[in-house]
Amino acid sequence: MFERIRARLAARPLVRAFLWGMASALGLPPVHLLPVLLFSVPAFLRLIGAAKTWKQVVLTGWLFGFGLGLAGLYWITEPILTEIGTFWWLVPLAAPLLAGAVAFYSIIPALAARAVKPGFGRLLVFAGAWGAANLVQQFAFSGFPWNLWGTDWAIPGVAGDVLIQPAALIGVQGMTLLTVLLAGLPMFGRRGLAALLAVMLVWAGYGWHRLQTPVAATGVTLALVQPDFPVPGSYDRAALFARWQQLLDMSQAGLNNGATAVVWPEAASPWLLDTDAAARQQLAAVTGTAPILAGSLRRVSATDFRNSLVVTDGPLPAVGIYDKWKLVPFGEYTPKWIPLRIIPNMMGGGFTSGPGPETLHVTGLPPFGPLICYEAIFSGQIVDMHDRPAWLVNVTDDAWFGDTAGPRQHFADARLRAVEEGLPLARDANSGITAMFDAFGHVDAYLPLKSQGVLVTSLPGNLPAPFFARFGLEIPAMLAFVATIAGVLISTLA
Repeated sequence: MFERIRARLAARPLVRAFLWGMASALGLPPVHLLPVLLFSVPAFLRLIGAAKTWKQVVLTGWLFGFGLGLAGLYWITEPILTEIGTFWWLVPLAAPLLAGAVAFYSIIPALAARAVKPGFGRLLVFAGAWGAANLVQQFAFSGFPWNLWGTDWAIPGVAGDVLIQPAALIGVQGMTLLTVLLAGLPMFGRRGLAALLAVMLVWAGYGWHRLQTPVAATGVTLALVQPDFPVPGSYDRAALFARWQQLLDMSQAGLNNGATAVVWPEAASPWLLDTDAAARQQLAAVTGTAPILAGSLRRVSATDFRNSLVVTDGPLPAVGIYDKWKLVPFGEYTPKWIPLRIIPNMMGGGFTSGPGPETLHVTGLPPFGPLICYEAIFSGQIVDMHDRPAWLVNVTDDAWFGDTAGPRQHFADARLRAVEEGLPLARDANSGITAMFDAFGHVDAYLPLKSQGVLVTSLPGNLPAPFFARFGLEIPAMLAFVATIAGVLISTLA
């Protein structure tokens, strides 16, 4: 039977491309089966080399990317199920459509690799083009830099702490390029495996050495509130008041346990805190003048709604407001080029985006950079370069994605942002995973997925801006350019 299956697959290279793409998703969080790339990347390159026409090269690239996307993004269907009565027709289409769109980026490295001779030069060109395609993916069509292979290294525990440190130099995009290059080395026999081992030793050595850097404490203690509210949740008055009382009780519990400030997750407040003076008075009666970093919606006008972080420190007007600027397509707005409305039934046509990354200065806290949900996946685009914060706070509501790979992939992305920027990051999620990362991406404390609680934890200190924080996406862009040019030259001279 196995011989029959193998014979059929041998005669169907496009099917093999799809299956190898799906297998590659096993390297992503939460599985982290990195060795699978040592088989899938060489197999992909062999399929590209064996393609008889350019059309087959394109199909091979797209099908590999489609398999990777379908297995890595299956969880995207979860939020649709919350409004199944309206969007039932999207259930079988959402994951395949998104995976199919993202798969087009895999055509770029497939075409680039086929354009040069087989050998190490082809691998370099492939890795460079893969890195370039990932950068395009971050910006094209509003951007969706999800499931980058650089996140594979964010393994839970000490191993991951060590292996994610190169993000401080080259970012997750650069780590993805290097991952592709390393995964292709077994194609070159013993020399390739020796080179792979040597690079991994240097990689791990750098990570271990960097983790020995001392960091001063801040003296600030945070209470990260994880209320585990159901989604979409009821909006009748009784339900709203119950949510509000739960937030007040959990905030008071955090302050009673030594916290100096409290963080609420994305859109947790049932009231519009920036304009609701009565709500601020009720909050201040419980929390006093402690800073409250509250996920809250804002109504700027009859047609302008914002997904925001509103900071209060008493009954007076908010002392800080941040509006989310990277909105989720089809979740928070419908792109104008889509002819029909595909968005949950909220706030009319969706949210308005804010101006961009900001640093908020609040008395009693070191200056911080807010990130709301989806924004944490945008490497190199999360910090105000002209007003560098001392820490980051990421509020989110991953309850929409259930107990799937989605929240865990989002968690890994946030962990890498801490390393890239050299800043501690407090992550507060409605249903988890809530955590405090230090500036090395180490998890100091956390609350697991699908649980309720208040995480009282010290805010770690920050590091001087790492290499990547200073130069940003120019670093992986340069790596992609150098790898591609070097590959072309090596292939030409071979």
